[in-house]
Amino acid sequence: MYAGNRRGAGVPELERVLRSTRVITPSGTRAAQVTVAGGKIVGVLPHDAPLPAGVPVEELGDAALLPGLVDTHVHVNDPGRTDWEGFWSATRAAAAGGITTLVDMPLNSLPPTTTPAHLKVKQDTARPQAHVDVGFWGGALPDNTKELRPLHDAGVFGFKCFLSPSGVDEFPPLDQDQLAVALAEIAGFDGLLIVHAEDPHALDGAPQRPGPQYADFLASRPGEAENQAIENLIGQAARLGARVHVLHLSAASALPAIAAARRDGVRITVESCPHFLTLTAEEVPDGATEFKCCPPIREAANQDVLWAALADGTIDCVVSDHSPSTADLKTGDFATAWGGISSLQLGLPAIWTEARRRGHTLDDVVRWMSEAPARLAGLTAKGAIAPGKDADFTVLDPEETFTVDPAALQHRNRVTAYAGKTLHGVVRSTWLRGRRILHEGEYTEPSGLLLERN
Repeated sequence: MYAGNRRGAGVPELERVLRSTRVITPSGTRAAQVTVAGGKIVGVLPHDAPLPAGVPVEELGDAALLPGLVDTHVHVNDPGRTDWEGFWSATRAAAAGGITTLVDMPLNSLPPTTTPAHLKVKQDTARPQAHVDVGFWGGALPDNTKELRPLHDAGVFGFKCFLSPSGVDEFPPLDQDQLAVALAEIAGFDGLLIVHAEDPHALDGAPQRPGPQYADFLASRPGEAENQAIENLIGQAARLGARVHVLHLSAASALPAIAAARRDGVRITVESCPHFLTLTAEEVPDGATEFKCCPPIREAANQDVLWAALADGTIDCVVSDHSPSTADLKTGDFATAWGGISSLQLGLPAIWTEARRRGHTLDDVVRWMSEAPARLAGLTAKGAIAPGKDADFTVLDPEETFTVDPAALQHRNRVTAYAGKTLHGVVRSTWLRGRRILHEGEYTEPSGLLLERN
């Protein structure tokens, strides 16, 4: 039955087998053994299938074998703001969180990824440091429309824009006219625009009260800002036949417009993030700006609707929006503190903890955190345990718990909104193209590849 794996048969020799009673496959969880050759998955076989002599077998027992997670929303900030984060630390944190592929956002690094030359700087920086596979988004700015097609040809997975200020001067937002120009250009080569969707006029009209009170900060970023920006984006995408993706959806009130647009044939997808799905406004202490992000963490009732949208498929995927800074930028004033939550290492257990409480399965988590992000970015070799896919795996003990200790994190700056929380799901090992890159806290040397669009 393994005749195709003989030398000279045109198929690489089997190199390894991973066997578990809980393998998360596209057809469900089952006891199976996964065969690996040439960095690819060769087969998913019955748990007790015979194997040729001499093939190493990794016996995982009842630990769950998941496809490596894919995180398409990561701010690595390298080069330029490497005191905030860098490829070495970010990709180690990713591996510790079961993530084997990440796609880096174009801003917060210097230079931003807004020209092919800037992309090369980013790639040259990442190449020797990457513990996991890394791809790149390009940026759409008011003055770089002519660079969008060359960036696309250079291999970026799509283009990010802001509709409100980004927080860094070198990455200004697009107004509605500029959005139309950029989106028309990107639609011309059927690219993807990913959008920080908060309307600046709605933000300007909201009360702005600086200080340590979380309620004041929440009032300054109302759900209406997301609603209005998303409705405008839907109108532009419908007019141009463009592909668009809504980043880090926080406001559940925007979901009906998204669902209606899809029914009308608009090509729109949407993500949310672990912090919106596991943290609530009611639990944020005053002055605790480690919880600050934009758009903001909203109330528990809002969170319940987000989970319902995940369950029915209106929200496509869950990704981190890992956006770190140095600790000194997390001042006690919500108006001036840097907005971003670091969760590369903690997203999987955070989501699994809440998902299991709500009656979801690991199959659901894999769909949201591996399969759907891979599909969003067009990463056809990623996102599933199936023949022909890259042999990227996460070995997870789903029942084991741990308490989040910031000192145990791999992020360069160990500020976390999850400190002290007890979470389910311990990552035991992480595998990249059939090689174990992390086991019980021990890392191999960086072996990640730089990925380009198809």
